[in-house]
Parts: sequence; structure tokens; C-alpha cells
Amino acid sequence: MGSKVELFARIRRDARVEGLSIRALARRHGVGRRIVRLALDSAEPPPRKTPVRVARQLEPVKVLIDSMLSEDLQAPRKQRHTVRRIFARLADEHGFTGASYSTVRDYVRVKRVEIEAGAGRGPEAFVPQEHAPGAEAEVDFGDVWVDLAGVRTRCYLFAFRLSHSGKAVHRVYPTCGQEAFLEGHIDAFDVIGGIPARHIRYDNLSSAVTKVLYGGGRQRTENERWVLFRSHFGFDAFYCEPGISGAHEKGGVEGEVGRFRRNFLTPVPTVESLTELNGKLRAWDRSEDSRRIGNRINTVGQDFAAERPFLAPVPVEGFDPGLVLTPRVDRSALISVRTARYSVPVRFIGRRVRVSLRATEIRVFDGTTLIATHPRTAARGGQCVPLDHYLEALRIKPGALPGPTALSQARSWGVFTPARDAFWASVRKTDGDAAWLEN
Repeated sequence: MGSKVELFARIRRDARVEGLSIRALARRHGVGRRIVRLALDSAEPPPRKTPVRVARQLEPVKVLIDSMLSEDLQAPRKQRHTVRRIFARLADEHGFTGASYSTVRDYVRVKRVEIEAGAGRGPEAFVPQEHAPGAEAEVDFGDVWVDLAGVRTRCYLFAFRLSHSGKAVHRVYPTCGQEAFLEGHIDAFDVIGGIPARHIRYDNLSSAVTKVLYGGGRQRTENERWVLFRSHFGFDAFYCEPGISGAHEKGGVEGEVGRFRRNFLTPVPTVESLTELNGKLRAWDRSEDSRRIGNRINTVGQDFAAERPFLAPVPVEGFDPGLVLTPRVDRSALISVRTARYSVPVRFIGRRVRVSLRATEIRVFDGTTLIATHPRTAARGGQCVPLDHYLEALRIKPGALPGPTALSQARSWGVFTPARDAFWASVRKTDGDAAWLEN
């Protein structure tokens, strides 16, 4: 290309300086008069034409190939013809071996696009987006494994990401149920000090959506408690298209879950509780303020500082994210909540209590009075039985003190220390169990 440009330059100079005719220029430079005319018309040589290769070997089977590609328009995405499958079918079903694999491949590459375009299925276009400050955020859940109190446990990473600055808030919960979904939002609003003014983008999570109305655009039947939550905090939800086609609509947080998991939760974290782990996540989120996303000039923290004034304010009134349950207290002063059991003071045996089941804890109420608070156990069939809830019963039945679950759990938690154990043993020798309980 460069030598042809130089040739055109020499022809044009000789014509300009010496006034040579087309015939003389062609003779001097050893080219045809057509080339001279092209050089005089334009300093840039015309692009070289790529010859159109006609695969004459395929003429007998082009109709067959086109038919297979047309069938693919109605076939499931993972069961459409590959070039190798087309090549095999031509040989096996039609005895055609007159063309090479590469010839079939080149034809299919062009023809598939033509057929899909004719059916209105051209390649999907991704339009670059600009997100106004304070306007939008994205939310998603992802799986994560945690060595929790010595047991490898499957948990769920909640991620909230502001679309403009990339400021993100992460929490790990034992569940991806609605209580975790709502609690994650509340934590995120508290951290960023506001609420996106336009909307927050979501998958069709069951915590928010009870039914996707196909054929109705983005219309959804929403969970009633979710509607109440959105109404309380004053923001709108944007639901992405179902499946893979909607993943790009919140690509920021889709990548965020994986990035955060690789950078901060690999290898598998070892903690005694999710409270401990979430404390670490808070510190890691703060450290991310110094990160730069892609080729941005500013850090996440700098962009967030400029974005924060555009966020809508958080309501002064609180919102209980817990799922409300009303279990009955059994004879062991235990209530069953999901797959675990929790104790309450023995004086509530036989009564119904109100439970606020949260992502990381449960709160038990008698009317409006808080009577017990427990960390939520992630283990199926687990129990949370503090010794204090049974002291009233043990005063009446001191002989039961050596063997209760509450005492065993108190020892494992370090509440019933070896010093208290030794004191109890000495008092029992002289005065019995009842005397120790009075102390």
C-alpha cells in the first residue's frame, strides 16, 4: 500500500511540475494509462478489491445447508447445528463428500448471519451507557463458602453497587431469603448515606417478584412485603429481562460479585461467626475507595464523594426487615424457627410469641416486649440455648443442673468458665445444687 502511495505521489508531481501528458506519464513510470488517471483523480490509491470466491463444490448441497440453518431458528440454543454437525450430516445422510470442512465452514459463517438477519435476529447490539450520579444502583446475590465455626458452610454474598461511581457494599448471610435481601438494602443505604433517586436494577429474585408476566414487557407481580419496603424507602425497581439476555442490563454488579469473591473471599475465609466476617467485609469495602475502575482517572471514593449529594435521603423511621413468625413455646422453653430451635425464658412455656427472623439474628417478643435475642444459626437442626433462660426452672429442679443442653452450650461458648465450674463443684459438696443456684 505504501509503495502505491509513493507511485501516485510521483505521477502527480511530474504532472504538476513538468506538465507531462497521460501517455508520457504512463511511459515514464511504467504503468497503464488507467493507473495514471486514478493518480491524477486522487492522491489515495483505491482499496484493493477482495475477490469473491465462489464455492462451486457446494452448489449441489447449498439448499440442504440453508435448510439446516433455517431449522435452527426454532431450535433450543444449545441444540443448534455446529459446522461440524452440518459437515457430518452432509456425508452421512446425503453422501456428499465433494467439499472440504473449511469450505463448508466459510459458507456457513456467512449464510447463518444472512438467515438470522432475514428473520430479524441480527447480532445483539450493546449500547454504551452513561449513569447519572445518584440515579441508579444494581443488586445481586452470589454463592460463597465459609468455614464457619469449624464447619464448611454455604452462604450467600449480597452485593449492592452504585452504577455511577462503582461504590459497592457487601454482606454475607446464611440465607438468600427476603430477610437477607431487605437487611442488605438497609445496610447499603446506611453505608452510602442515601438512596438511588431513579431506580435499582434486579434479576427476577423471588424475594421481590412472585411472577414474571411473559409477553408483558417488564411487568411483574411483586411480593407484597417488598412493595411495602420500596414504598417506605421511596425508590423504584427495574427488573432485567429473564435469563442470559438480561445479564448485560446489570453487568456492573454481575462482575462485582465474582471480582469481590476472588479478591477477598479466596481462599475460603475461616471465622467463628458471620458477624465477625461481616466486620471484615466492612473494612474491605472501605479499602475499595482507593481502587480505580478500568481507565477512570478518579478513584471509586472520589467519584462517590461527587455522587453522594445526588442521592435521595434515607427515611428517619426505621423498617424491620425480619420475617414475622408466631411459634408456640414448647415444654423445653424452645421455639422452632425454620430448621433450628431457640430458647426463651421458661415462664413463657405454652404461649405464642412473635419472632422477627432476620438474616443474622432472631428477636423474640411477647407482645411488644423483647424477651430474647439469638444469633441466627446456619446449621440445620441447630440449637441456641443460653443457660440464663433456664435458671428459674433450675431453682425449682436443681438436680437437673448437671446435664442440660444449656449448660453444655454455655461451656462451649466460654460463658460457664472453668472457674465457675470449680466453684459449683465445691458448693455442691457442702450445700447441694440449690445453694449454688442461689449464689
